Amino acid sequence: MAKRFGPGLPCIMDDYSRAIAGYALFLGAPTVLQTALALRQAMWSKQNAAWPVCGIPDALYVDHGSDFTSTHLEQVAADLRFQLVHSAVGRPQGRGKVERLFGTMNTECLAALPGYLSQGQPATPPRLSLPDLDATIGDYFLGIYNNRPHRETGLAPIKAWLGPGWLPRMPESLEELDLLLVMVAKPRMVRRDGVHFQGLRYIDPTLAAYVGEPVTIRYDPRDIAEIRVFHRNRFLCRAINPEHAGRIVTLKDLQTARVRHRRSLRTAINERMARVADFLPDQAPSHPPPKKAAATQRRSAPKLYTYFEDKP
Repeated sequence: MAKRFGPGLPCIMDDYSRAIAGYALFLGAPTVLQTALALRQAMWSKQNAAWPVCGIPDALYVDHGSDFTSTHLEQVAADLRFQLVHSAVGRPQGRGKVERLFGTMNTECLAALPGYLSQGQPATPPRLSLPDLDATIGDYFLGIYNNRPHRETGLAPIKAWLGPGWLPRMPESLEELDLLLVMVAKPRMVRRDGVHFQGLRYIDPTLAAYVGEPVTIRYDPRDIAEIRVFHRNRFLCRAINPEHAGRIVTLKDLQTARVRHRRSLRTAINERMARVADFLPDQAPSHPPPKKAAATQRRSAPKLYTYFEDKP
């Protein structure tokens, strides 16, 4: 039976002001992509003027989940020049600020929603869609949590964030931020027919001058119909897969299609083998089974005598 996952909510909080900088709501197992989307929202400036929290942090304090211990997140930290700090294993008190945030949100926001789990069972029938739940959580963060005085700091998180006035360190552009956060880097070699990745072929006229050269590709797992190619950290081109040009194909869609295809092939092969076996005559073994060799008695080792006179 497949394991079921409820909604996940990676949340980015500013340590000084306690302001919520970004979050990403999703269904399924936690992935590095969902964490990257939360970081993207936290770092880039928002269109909502009531949510001014943004910028690249000096340090990012995370736990030991698989989505926080990936090589991709380490590379992002190196490229954006911030420190990645992991909490101590088995010590949830090290993440007390975020844990208290989720506790407060559970009692003040989520507990009153339809479908909220109480002792493992929904208290009321679930009726919210994922976008509805996203909008509810966003309204709580922006309308309530960020704007009321925090009991530890005595200030509303937004006021504490703005302070006397300062400028956060920002990425050069949203495209550069997407390139680092959302797109995964992989080394590849340029072949005569293009760049191969995940069984797909990507082409662009620019690649003709780089046949045999090692390159780095970056792709968005949400749409792998196009990749970006870099040579020695210099952008070369955007290569496309001709079979999926103009379509949005996610990496998960591609992997699911492959698994389905392998299962259908395996089923077809097993069916054909069974049909062939039905038409084959029963054949007696051409060679009789080898007889088991009789167990030979193990000879005892000759007795050693200390003196010649001891010999019988």
